[in-house]
Amino acid sequence: MDEVPGALGTSAGLALRLGQTVFSTASLLFMCLDVEFYSYTAFCYLVTVMGLIIPWSITLLVVDAYSVFVKCLVHQPRMILIIFFGDMVLSYLSLAAACSTASVTDLLLNAGASFCPVKLCSRYQLSAAMAFLSWFLSLASSLFNLWLLPSL
Repeated sequence: MDEVPGALGTSAGLALRLGQTVFSTASLLFMCLDVEFYSYTAFCYLVTVMGLIIPWSITLLVVDAYSVFVKCLVHQPRMILIIFFGDMVLSYLSLAAACSTASVTDLLLNAGASFCPVKLCSRYQLSAAMAFLSWFLSLASSLFNLWLLPSL
């Protein structure tokens, strides 16, 4: 069995999970620093999706850390398949949340300062950027685990 860099149980996979956890948490924090995010559905959607991604990423971060430091690869086809589907679903959800947040923020910025002060909208933009980075890492992790699946 080949070791696919970035798949479950590798140091690259650990780095992907760590980055995904950090970017998801940063996105959630940038959005929740303001109490007005609940006024827009797209922002609530981003908070909900990031709230789902963070525990998923932390759980798999712990599994990856255990696999890397104990040198015990846990490659069971069912587990890799579940992780692949979980990553893929959360990847699509985070892409949708990041896109909707970015578009609503752009719309609010173009509408004028009366709808969204510049400082507040810049925080929303940072949250959307962190969500895009989290999406990218989640998609990469999903594709690496899909690449690993046929070799099991």
